[in-house]
Amino acid sequence: MTVTETDRVANVANAVETSDRVASHLHPEGSWRVEDHPVPTGLEEIWRFTPLKRLRGLHADAPFGTGSVRTESSAPDGVSVRAVEGAEAADWRGISGFVPTDRASARVFAETAASLVVDVPAEAEPTEPVVLRLSGEGAQTAEAGHVAVRVGAHARVTVVLNHTGSAQLAQVVEFAVGDGAQVTVVTVQDWADDAVHLAQHQARVGRDASLKHVAVSFGGDLVRLNSAVSYAGPGGNAELLGLYFADAGQHLEHRLFVDHNAPHTISNVDYKGALQGRGAHTVWIGDVLIRKVAEGIETYESNRNLVLTDGCRADAVPNLEIETGDIAGAGHAATTGRFDDEQLFYLRSRGIAEDEARRLVVHGFFADIIRRIGVADVEERLLTAVEHELAVNIGLPTASAAGAGADA
Repeated sequence: MTVTETDRVANVANAVETSDRVASHLHPEGSWRVEDHPVPTGLEEIWRFTPLKRLRGLHADAPFGTGSVRTESSAPDGVSVRAVEGAEAADWRGISGFVPTDRASARVFAETAASLVVDVPAEAEPTEPVVLRLSGEGAQTAEAGHVAVRVGAHARVTVVLNHTGSAQLAQVVEFAVGDGAQVTVVTVQDWADDAVHLAQHQARVGRDASLKHVAVSFGGDLVRLNSAVSYAGPGGNAELLGLYFADAGQHLEHRLFVDHNAPHTISNVDYKGALQGRGAHTVWIGDVLIRKVAEGIETYESNRNLVLTDGCRADAVPNLEIETGDIAGAGHAATTGRFDDEQLFYLRSRGIAEDEARRLVVHGFFADIIRRIGVADVEERLLTAVEHELAVNIGLPTASAAGAGADA
């Protein structure tokens, strides 16, 4: 399958029409022209939490090089993964209806010639996930990349993006989910300590289709991930899950936008984060826009943060923008707190040592998100990563060490 010029024009026209109707103050009007997006100063509402100096110019005009981020992929039979350039790459840009709303995204499209495309045919049901491995080989040079994922009608597929190593990466990732398709996307930001990652994920969910988007951030000096969803017809369902663990000095920022632009659509946003170490900073901004046409929709967004040590900061801002009163339900919640004293007391009263009790509380905090991912390898990797964070950074024992201590 190829993207025709007619499709391209229709996608762009639809996106422009959509952006003209957006009433959200958190999402500026889109434009393909870089010059239409001024360099942020940090005073803008959508940039006020981000330490711009640590972005190393990715938000402005840092020159994009090549070769510092290596991409490898594995895909099951019937799924195409390939790099395209020039006019063919241009055909894939905007397949989600996305029109850049910031300077970095506009530059990705304007200043890079290649795209990595994943094409899943209609009614395909591969038993193995599509895995894209992006490995940074040096944070001295900025690089830009575009990934486009198109899933045909009534297909079922899982796509995993793994980010590791040292890099400065500006990135746009698009998902076009066909009618009746079921798609799971897992993006893991497990960068080295010096990495900077500025990313936009954009998805358009077809009629009666479902998308589960899971964002996991552990590594990196600064990670800012914008994830946005819109609908191509009624009956679409979007579940956006997130898990992050910030250490001393790290800035991890996740911004969510669900655009209910079709009736009888559903969205659920659920992010959880933990922080430890002086200067650890997390930001979660959730925004749901319910348009006048979006009658009968249902939505809920939630963010919970667990502070493990002193010197951390968690900013959480949920937003609902409602333009119609004819909805099935809408709500939001955000909390930040320390260990639950009642949980710790309950565990310790049953003979469990304090360190082990704290480890169990943290695991219980993340368990609900991890078990909903639905990708066994990823779930196991995340459990191991949580153990590592606890053992290395605040001295809590791993499961094996704790067990050995109890037996002794």
